[in-house]
Amino acid sequence: MPQECVLLKDDVILACDEERIVTKWNALKPKKDLHHGYSCYFFKEGYKVSKFYKADGSLLYWYCDIIDSEYSEEENTLVVRDLLADVIIYPDGFVKVVDLAELADMCEDGVLSPAEAGKAIRSLDALLAIIYDGRFSELTKYIEELETN
Repeated sequence: MPQECVLLKDDVILACDEERIVTKWNALKPKKDLHHGYSCYFFKEGYKVSKFYKADGSLLYWYCDIIDSEYSEEENTLVVRDLLADVIIYPDGFVKVVDLAELADMCEDGVLSPAEAGKAIRSLDALLAIIYDGRFSELTKYIEELETN
């Protein structure tokens, strides 16, 4: 939710530059299947690509959040807001877009401005174009290269 703030103090930064950050993490609130994973934040593009694992180390799925981010050089802080629309890519290749109604609700309730909603939809559109064009590996490579080291 855009109005929630969760400090990710236990995430481990594996790589960082002005365009992206790659982290590894354990689930904050472990669920039945989700145990740990890796995430790559693409700041200019407006999305985060995460690889979700089960406790046994098997792939649960890829989970892509549409995000907005703001870096404060003065405070050396990075705030990433979840803009609600998400894409799940299952191991068999099935693609599912979720939480669009939630995005619409937040727009109607004034939590997201029309400009923020437009940014979210454009980022979602660009991400889906990459996925449907068979180029998702261009995004996942940042995780997979560090994961094997």
